[in-house]
Amino acid sequence: MLAAGAAVGAYATAIEPRAFRIRHEQLRILPAGARPLTLLHLADIHLAPWQRAKLEWLEGLASVEPDLIVNTGDSLGHSAAVPVLADALRVFQGVPGFFVHGSNDVFGPQLKNPLRYFAGPSKEPAGSGPERLDLAALERAYEGFGWLDVNNSARAIEVKGTTIAAFGVADPHRSWDRLDETEAAISRMRKALGDAPRTTLGITHAPYRRILDAFVDLGADAILAGHTHGGQVRVPGGHAIVTNCDIPRAQASGVSTWSHEGRSVPLGVSQGIGSSIFAPFRLGTPPEAVVMSLVPRDVG
Repeated sequence: MLAAGAAVGAYATAIEPRAFRIRHEQLRILPAGARPLTLLHLADIHLAPWQRAKLEWLEGLASVEPDLIVNTGDSLGHSAAVPVLADALRVFQGVPGFFVHGSNDVFGPQLKNPLRYFAGPSKEPAGSGPERLDLAALERAYEGFGWLDVNNSARAIEVKGTTIAAFGVADPHRSWDRLDETEAAISRMRKALGDAPRTTLGITHAPYRRILDAFVDLGADAILAGHTHGGQVRVPGGHAIVTNCDIPRAQASGVSTWSHEGRSVPLGVSQGIGSSIFAPFRLGTPPEAVVMSLVPRDVG
């Protein structure tokens, strides 16, 4: 039993966190007659500067040739990560996209007792405050690539002849979301776009129920999120053990359906690319980027 436990621990810390994969999905959410689009969903990179294998893999994602990128936050895992991350993601220069932040883009990682996650979503540690990260530099890098900020906001771009609208919130895990601001931005965006056919994405870092319900009501055609790490530890063949939010464990990763008030939309939750440097393990939840083929809706 000791040998088996040691083997599982070694696998979870030395092998699976580096077993990067690309998960492919298809969503029928584009207007009729639109050209298919390839969307690359990046989540929870949690980058530290010494993580060379992760950096090389990120650069290799250029081979996907995405038409659109969505980054759902928690890209940083160390105070010195911004310039290194920017260099790796520069392969996507000029590819349009949208982004929101997670709390780990604002605060540096801290040592926590992982058993506390069984008591519910994590909270800000007591005592001295966490290290502040250079969020402004991260935003400059993203905007330099051509990505649009939808933290408590809404924006739209044209991709291969199709208008892609997106709205989002700042990290609900820290109660930074301001849905009233998001709703006002959506109203302004819709007024500017008029009646032109479009596809609308709802984007959040943490998929809390109240946010998902609101996104459905606000007209999202699909919702993208991260944060859960797929549970980070999963019993083989089973669901996540914890989600670090209030989403059902069965929906902690992959594409499912979220319904509210009689309306249903696809919900895509990435189990992310990295983890905290203080919890560098994964079991049953390999790191992933998600490539989504967006195609026109079925007629009728």
